[in-house]
Amino acid sequence: MHSKDMTPQCVALVLAAGRGRRFGSDKRVALLPSGARMLAATLARALEAFPNVWVVLRPDDDPQALGLDPRVTVVRAKLADEGMGASLAAGVRALEGTAFEAVAVLLGDMPWIELGTLERLRDLAEVGRIVVPTFQGQRGHPVLFGRRFWPGLRDLRGDQGGKRVMQENAADCLVVAVDDEGVVRDVDVSPAVPPIQNAPLQ
Repeated sequence: MHSKDMTPQCVALVLAAGRGRRFGSDKRVALLPSGARMLAATLARALEAFPNVWVVLRPDDDPQALGLDPRVTVVRAKLADEGMGASLAAGVRALEGTAFEAVAVLLGDMPWIELGTLERLRDLAEVGRIVVPTFQGQRGHPVLFGRRFWPGLRDLRGDQGGKRVMQENAADCLVVAVDDEGVVRDVDVSPAVPPIQNAPLQ
């Protein structure tokens, strides 16, 4: 639909306001084998595919300490501790005043998604479509929500995420099978994740 060099229509929204309780520390600054921090690496990959990248943080987060690229727009989720749904709602509400036609919802701890996958999904985004990637039958991220579905996202609470919106609009979901384990790789539970090291905030 759109290349990165054309008028930006799909914005990337990275959810990074969680406490990382399963991980045991602030995984956003955990060091990958490459030496990059988790969240910074996720944002760097998103910036390769999307002209505009926004990130949802907690009210007390220091973007500089997290190593955020200055090109990234920061959204503060006041109710972040309620769960992912609250963070997603905060991000969507912040986007409502923009002209974007779709939002690609990414998680801050998934830096392994291939660039080609992000570009393929981005180019399928439309106002009236939800794009859902799968790997070997497992649903992954990012999920791209056309603007028509934003009202269902803006009032989410707790940790429900966008699953309910997808279920309620199943006929508008485009499921895309990808050969990219990165769309499902979970740093908290996946044994396939390379070893990483904890790094304290500076």
